[in-house]
Amino acid sequence: MAITGLGHTGFWVQDLDAMRDFYTRVLGLTVTDEDEELGIVFFSSCPEEEHHEFVLQRGRTAPQGTKLTHQVSWRVDSLESIIDFHHRFRAEGIEVQQEVTHGNAIGIYFFDPEGNRNEVYLRVERDVRQPFRKSLNLDQDPADVFAEVERLLTEGGPAYQPAQ
Repeated sequence: MAITGLGHTGFWVQDLDAMRDFYTRVLGLTVTDEDEELGIVFFSSCPEEEHHEFVLQRGRTAPQGTKLTHQVSWRVDSLESIIDFHHRFRAEGIEVQQEVTHGNAIGIYFFDPEGNRNEVYLRVERDVRQPFRKSLNLDQDPADVFAEVERLLTEGGPAYQPAQ
């Protein structure tokens, strides 16, 4: 028996309305179900395939700033989508931790309104030793971003060169 993927994850939250707005309006997830009395909302990035991948429920008891979840990573379809999120986060005043290449992915680490770390990322078909995390400039054309990724991999030395 093997795990084949992540089914869904969720957060306990303090302000369900603010968090619901963030995950729908900013990230573009679809609400697939909700129960106002229980204070729970179910979200999907692809509701025709998966009822929910993410859940928010009122009831967080840990103080703000308490580290509870390492991150939730959201896969996107293109570098253009990553760049669109870069601009959207800037326009929305979203706290961005870092915009990076991992060699095998290009991503943006950011925080939701209650301080939970998220990532939007594009998987790149490369086998690169981890951890590899170098900052990227996403204020460039996609071709220039990919060229920067290649340069950073080369500068990382032989240990970070893609496997043949």
